[in-house]
Amino acid sequence: MEIKRDLYLKRLISYMWDGQVKVITGIRRCGKSYLLNPLFKKVLLEQGVPEENILSFELDLARDIRYRDPLELARAVRERVEGRAGQFYLFVDEIQMSDRVPNPYNPAGKAITFYDALNDLRSLSNLDIYVTGSNSRMLSSDILTEFRGRSDEIRVHPLSFAEYYAAVGGDRADAFEDYAFFGGLPLILSRPDDAAKMQYLRALISELYLKDIVERKKIKREDILSATLDLLCSSVGSLTNPNNIANALNSRQKRAGENTVSANTVKAYIGHLADAYLFEECRRFDVRGRDYFDYPNKYYCDDLGLRNARIGFRQQEMTHIMENILYNDLRIRGCQVDIGIVYGTEKNREGRTVQTAREIDFIATRGGKKTYIQSAYAMETEEKAAAENRPFALTGDSFPKIIVRHDIRRRWYDEQGVLNINIMDFLLDSSLV
Repeated sequence: MEIKRDLYLKRLISYMWDGQVKVITGIRRCGKSYLLNPLFKKVLLEQGVPEENILSFELDLARDIRYRDPLELARAVRERVEGRAGQFYLFVDEIQMSDRVPNPYNPAGKAITFYDALNDLRSLSNLDIYVTGSNSRMLSSDILTEFRGRSDEIRVHPLSFAEYYAAVGGDRADAFEDYAFFGGLPLILSRPDDAAKMQYLRALISELYLKDIVERKKIKREDILSATLDLLCSSVGSLTNPNNIANALNSRQKRAGENTVSANTVKAYIGHLADAYLFEECRRFDVRGRDYFDYPNKYYCDDLGLRNARIGFRQQEMTHIMENILYNDLRIRGCQVDIGIVYGTEKNREGRTVQTAREIDFIATRGGKKTYIQSAYAMETEEKAAAENRPFALTGDSFPKIIVRHDIRRRWYDEQGVLNINIMDFLLDSSLV
């Protein structure tokens, strides 16, 4: 089954021959290697690029193990490209497998890494460079620091619902239900039944992602990392902060004195989980004050299947799951996403007028266009509808406003111009945001 990843393919094509190293990042098993080969390779071949001009090194395979030495890799590429006519393309897959080797001219000096090799190869005017890597060892924060100003990042996510549905077809509601439960990691589509899908996801979260973080970051308190992950999985779509999580861990595990978990430790572990692309932090933004709050914020899981596996496929609260799906979809579309905070006045129980903060689930910004979005699984009453609409009236601007719902079939606009739309219609209509 060929899974289309046209959005990322277009981004790769737009970066061709810009003189930069193209760095494909994202959570492990999300399809980075597949994007490069066969999808991008197929595009090149269709453009008439000779296959021998596409140099491919897969550093996780025994056949290419010698090229884990960055000097060997640079030497091999130069021998095939330097001084030759035509344009060449270099694909290096799983580049985190590259070794650090001594500088042959100064063994006591700084070790040679793949950054040095790729920076050297950038000087070849007839070579365009593309690399992928498992983010637990080659994060964008690392590589973009080394290649400051000399690289393009293509962030790859698990399948969007539009990509997922294009692959599976059938009844749209059934597809959405499966997507919300099993997530969008591409290999899910090849698992034969529900039990196999659940086993695959459990193994990934426990045996791959967590172990990678422990090894990379040299984590000493694996129990705290694991507990932090559990709490984040349980609280997607809810406001939280490192202090709250640390207090919850200390209370649940009856920790005291020297055994107390500090907020700084939790903050560092949340950072590790975010670096591995398991979670993203969504910050709160004062719409009128035009400033960010420090805490609390929300954390969304990059793949809901992994989140569901971690909590034993329980806590299937569709309100939070739908919110997480919307957040991920907006990020896949290339939006900057914030939580909007607006202020209005109302009377309290004593009859006094007080200022009240209200929340807009998402402010999606892309290319100068801003869209306000509320995620509402269902609006059964007029009071619920009023509560969802009230923050829109407090923004003081005329940017588009959308309420994404699960309880309607057809889209429609209300008297204030707010679009009410079904969640599946929204996810399948890329023109809306």
